[in-house]
Amino acid sequence: MATDYLDTRHGRRLAFRYTPPRTARTFVWLSGFKSDMQGSKVTALERWATGRGEGFLAFDYSGHGASDGAFEAGTISAWREDMLDLLEALTEGPLILVGSSMGGWMALLATQALGTRVTALVLIAPAPDFTQKLMWPGLDDPTRRQILDTGKADLPSEYGDPYPITRALIEDGARWCLLDAPIAFDGPVRILQGGADPDVPWRHALLLCERLSSPDVVLTLIKDGDHRLSRPQDMARLIAACEAL
Repeated sequence: MATDYLDTRHGRRLAFRYTPPRTARTFVWLSGFKSDMQGSKVTALERWATGRGEGFLAFDYSGHGASDGAFEAGTISAWREDMLDLLEALTEGPLILVGSSMGGWMALLATQALGTRVTALVLIAPAPDFTQKLMWPGLDDPTRRQILDTGKADLPSEYGDPYPITRALIEDGARWCLLDAPIAFDGPVRILQGGADPDVPWRHALLLCERLSSPDVVLTLIKDGDHRLSRPQDMARLIAACEAL
């Protein structure tokens, strides 16, 4: 599919790919932190969904991929706005949200905003509350002080260029934390989690399972799986989870 662009009501120009459904449902891919809609998982899911006549939407948050904006200007609030602006402008009917890492957090926030339109969730190494529960506790004291004093620190990444982590990102993330209380969602939830994930430990996924109100939550722990879960066997598990819904 070709890339299109939407000028949102929040003044951002966002890149997206969208195929309307021939069925009732639309699958929505929600990317992770500093990821975009060109990854192997999203393109595999797109081929599967559109080949079945399902609707499919993928997009880049502001400051990511082909969308406008600077990455370091982004916050959870801004990326949540991006998601909701696109969903409301482009889609109708029931949605199945497929969220990877930070995209899992976004998927959970979407259930709060969209209510019964979200019928199911498929989450890959979901990272709700990662700014407060994973990122900030994992920083050493000098880096924390740099962020607090200067507003930013560049952190090394195994996945490419360093990540600029801002004070605004950390402080804004606290507004959207979910894991300290029950999470109201009653639809089916399928979680794929790598046991060897260095970024989102499997216990984080287990805590999410405990917080979700839905009785239909299945956590699949892939013992040798990493954070990306993009090997052929991992992508086959993702497609199978979506197909079962």
